Amino acid sequence: MKPFAYQRPATVAEAVRAGAGSPGARYLGGGTNLVDLMKLGVESPGLLIDVSRLPLDVVTRTDDGGLRIGATVRNSDLAAHPDVRTGYPALSLALLAGASGQLRNTATTGGNLLQRTRCPYFQDVSKPCNKRVPGSGCPAREGAHRDLAVLGHSRDCVATHPSDMAVALAALDAGVRLYGPEGERTVPVTDFHRLPGDNPDQDTVIRPGELITEVVLPPPVASAGSLYRKARDRASYAFALVSVAAVLSVRDGHVEHGALAFGGVAHRPWRARAAEEVLRGAPATEETFARAAEAELAAAAPLRDNAFKVDLARRLAVGTLTALTSRSAAA
Repeated sequence: MKPFAYQRPATVAEAVRAGAGSPGARYLGGGTNLVDLMKLGVESPGLLIDVSRLPLDVVTRTDDGGLRIGATVRNSDLAAHPDVRTGYPALSLALLAGASGQLRNTATTGGNLLQRTRCPYFQDVSKPCNKRVPGSGCPAREGAHRDLAVLGHSRDCVATHPSDMAVALAALDAGVRLYGPEGERTVPVTDFHRLPGDNPDQDTVIRPGELITEVVLPPPVASAGSLYRKARDRASYAFALVSVAAVLSVRDGHVEHGALAFGGVAHRPWRARAAEEVLRGAPATEETFARAAEAELAAAAPLRDNAFKVDLARRLAVGTLTALTSRSAAA
């Protein structure tokens, strides 16, 4: 065990002052990922700042009918919240698909967004990894990469982001509210996580000392349904090979609103903008959905052992959008 200091601030401002004043400090929520990484030696913060008891554990409605989700709201509570289940079912489904019940009871909204990749080379300190030690190399490119990225990766990193929740938030146009030494700002969740480029050690756009305080959801799209589906190696407690979050509204047989995001395929939740361009105003048919998925996945660059993810993503997207169309017709 490497020694570290521990603080439990009483306010957000106090937490941020502590974080900004201690380079390498980490904010501790549920600890379901951070503590594991400390045990593995991947993370070794000199200071843990426990934010789990800050008054950030409530879900409230915004004036325009959206939701504000506090950063320390537990995943199980958020999945079961009536406003989430009725207005944002994709988010509830993603949370329930994300982990065991015990972990959902502990994990927090902010911590879920900040969880780090499960790439085996990142988690093994005996191996080189550009994400863990910049410039040391990426053995995954030629090694074990079956579960890793097919979109947006670089020569320096092919890791994937593991969150289910973040994929749903990407399709739902959520924003991440941050508070730091320079004040408060909101970042679209689609811009919150980075692609690896040549500095894959930086997972997000968070600035030093900044703390996630809440996630803000816009009002549900009128007459739209949402759905989250996940393909994995076993039926429960497994990270996604590919996942899809979709929001779809159909009027007179045509797509009025369509939003699509993929998980398990990139260094961040992948908002499928090219697919959405194909969907906009097009007939709500399997043929359209297949064209949309193919337009998005044309940019895929699979490695030796993960080309199956491209076809899996296409099939999962088409199936999810088709299911939403059927629900819309039934309603």
